[in-house]
Amino acid sequence: MPILHSIIHRIDKAVGEAPMSLVPATAELPPSPALDDLLAGFNDAFNAKPKAWGHFAETTPEGEVSSPFASELSDYLDGGRDFVAFSRDLAGRIAELVGAHLSLSGDLLVLHHQVGDTRYLSLALLHHREGFGIDDRLAVVPVRQLNLAQMTLAARLNLNQWQAGDSRQYLAWTRDRGGKKLAEGFAALLGAEEGVDASGETRTLLKAFSDFVEQEDLPEEASREKTDALIDYASDQARRGEPMTLEALSEVLDEQQPKAFYDHIRNADYGLSPEIPPDRRTLSQFRRFTGRAGGVSISFDFHLLGSGVEYDEDQDRLIIKQVPKQLREQLKRQG
Repeated sequence: MPILHSIIHRIDKAVGEAPMSLVPATAELPPSPALDDLLAGFNDAFNAKPKAWGHFAETTPEGEVSSPFASELSDYLDGGRDFVAFSRDLAGRIAELVGAHLSLSGDLLVLHHQVGDTRYLSLALLHHREGFGIDDRLAVVPVRQLNLAQMTLAARLNLNQWQAGDSRQYLAWTRDRGGKKLAEGFAALLGAEEGVDASGETRTLLKAFSDFVEQEDLPEEASREKTDALIDYASDQARRGEPMTLEALSEVLDEQQPKAFYDHIRNADYGLSPEIPPDRRTLSQFRRFTGRAGGVSISFDFHLLGSGVEYDEDQDRLIIKQVPKQLREQLKRQG
């Protein structure tokens, strides 16, 4: 994971009513194993965070340029300005945003790095926490550590996709649910516009999968295997910080008929994007319960248990609150 350029600027909050101040670095960070480890830690922490996915908005609703960030980044990539100057201007705007919404100091990490042939720009406002260590004399000593789990603001931009213009989901940024104004201000600073609702798209994908399993009338074991394959693929993409692709998922679900699930989605017109950022919270709530015995076949999604479906353990019975329309009509005709 080569780091092409990296730097850290200090955003410091003094005691009392003093405004937030920027302590800019004057030079890039030298390469080191510790910096490589920090980038790996950032990626793991960032991938686990609730995020928005999207792209640069060309203009605001009022017709103004949404943010200087994209144009300054383009200027840097074209050689018009160096990395230190580009990151310092960015840090200045983030310091103003932080000063308006936070009382915490932090260090702004900006990285231009590469994975394989793909280049990224990543940034994160990092805070510290107090910890303990053991020194050479085997004594306990206080140690200040970066708290990657507390990343207040962070973003990652796929530079290849942005410059190629073949994606609307090349930019991902954290969305702090506890600070709406801060999150909105950060998106405005980046000039970011959401291209897809990760949670909503993931729910729709799972609904499409449930419909597909029911339509295929798969045996219980096959249904469970496909469910596990979907969750494994989606979870792996989430850990890597990459979106799910419908064609790749279809191949994972059935190697013998790699287009079956993809064709089901297209024919039913679920309105899904070709690439879907996996939402961890939605995935964690999804599993299918299935069972067949004595001429009865039952299958329902995990998240329906307790709402649409109840299980009475003492009586060993299921209570279905919302009977499917087609089944309800059949039952009425037999009444």
